[in-house]
Amino acid sequence: MLYQIYEAHRSLMEPFAEFAQAASKLYSNPLSPFAQFPSAQRVSAGYDLIYRLGKDYEKPQFGIKRVDVDGVGVAIDERIELEKPFCELRRFKRFSDDPATLTKLKGQPAVLLVAPLSGHYATLLRDTVRSMLGDHKVYITDWKNARTVPLEQGEFHLDDYVNYVQEFIRHLQGKYGNCHVISVCQPTVPVLAAISLMATRGETTPLSMTMMGGPIDARKSPTAVNNLAMNKSYDWFENNVIYRVPTNFPGSGRRVYPGFLQHSGFVAMNPDRHMTSHYDYFKQLIAGDDASAEAHRQFYDEYNAVLDMDADYYLETIRVVFQEFQLVNGTWDVRNPEGKLERVRPEDIQTTAHFTIEGELDDISGSGQTEAAHDLCFNVPKSRQKHLEVKGAGHYGIFSGRRWRDVVYPQLRDFIRQFHEVPAAKPATTGQRAAPRGKAAVAAERRTPSTARTRVAASARAPKKTSRASGK
Repeated sequence: MLYQIYEAHRSLMEPFAEFAQAASKLYSNPLSPFAQFPSAQRVSAGYDLIYRLGKDYEKPQFGIKRVDVDGVGVAIDERIELEKPFCELRRFKRFSDDPATLTKLKGQPAVLLVAPLSGHYATLLRDTVRSMLGDHKVYITDWKNARTVPLEQGEFHLDDYVNYVQEFIRHLQGKYGNCHVISVCQPTVPVLAAISLMATRGETTPLSMTMMGGPIDARKSPTAVNNLAMNKSYDWFENNVIYRVPTNFPGSGRRVYPGFLQHSGFVAMNPDRHMTSHYDYFKQLIAGDDASAEAHRQFYDEYNAVLDMDADYYLETIRVVFQEFQLVNGTWDVRNPEGKLERVRPEDIQTTAHFTIEGELDDISGSGQTEAAHDLCFNVPKSRQKHLEVKGAGHYGIFSGRRWRDVVYPQLRDFIRQFHEVPAAKPATTGQRAAPRGKAAVAAERRTPSTARTRVAASARAPKKTSRASGK
């Protein structure tokens, strides 16, 4: 009943939010007589804040219409490349009238950017997409709000997520010969599983995979998020956070983890910070600081827009990733589209270069959790592995904002270019599994200290500017 009560409350508050918006404009419009009152700006700011606290936040748009490629303006056409019941593979097609630029665009690498399905929409990676469009052909997984998916479309499981990723990789490989894959936060686990399964079958795997701030091994440096998932039982989550979608949505009756509960959890992690931010917004409106006020709106338009997750997917993620640690324990079996169970074996990956990225101050995926992928993929040559810890960066800072643009992206761009121009040779065991290894040898590999790998200490200071290189 909680979801129904929430929806009833939201519907009841909607007229009041609209009234607050209208009143705010009434006291701020210079042509309105109410704007001449001594405290008009303060009253307008108060109504505006009430409106933003009470409004319903819809799915944001990417809104990327143009990017610069070496100083030349390139138009962006956002389109749906593939559509699945729970996801759209979205492409950012680039157009240019300049022949030299067009030739450059055609030769740049294709990248599959796998967005997290953990509360927010894929538009959370808008800054990531915008940066990458100058040097790459960019595709992104745009996950659907489960409450909009009718029951007849079936359920969505963690196995389905893995199968979707494999289908999208094969699609890009069919168009471009091969591609690179980037996963941010939650999808690092299913993406590693998808590529592992492809390697085990002897399929062509992506040229590179980049994993950013994800819970590959959630046992390392556990955060508050990890502790909640580990300290509560599977039954607790099923009984306390799973509800059915109300009748006013297309997905009526579907079991979901509602977005409004997820948003409450996000806010509860840093309540003081959000209260301060809203009070600062109120003061910015009074002071007429339009630029700062607009930055606040843009951030919270994204932050407050959340989606429902299918219950099966959410609960299986809790169990597989945060409670049983099946990926790192080597016990994860994924059901393929034909219904057959396949064991996830990251050690079968031999040619796909991988790059792990962590934020020094990440309070969602702790230190070492993403880097653990190197221990699992021990058959990938050390020369094709790289790790980056971004000094001074939190979780969002590794894929959005100044540190992403100045520290992370230049190294990611160069990493993709390196292994796009010189792809690895096919393994000798093409079509077969990697050669079996004794337990002692595997254990020894997994105990290899991370310092034996290529490791980069990134400073928060921006690097010296260089001429922009081409790459799609």
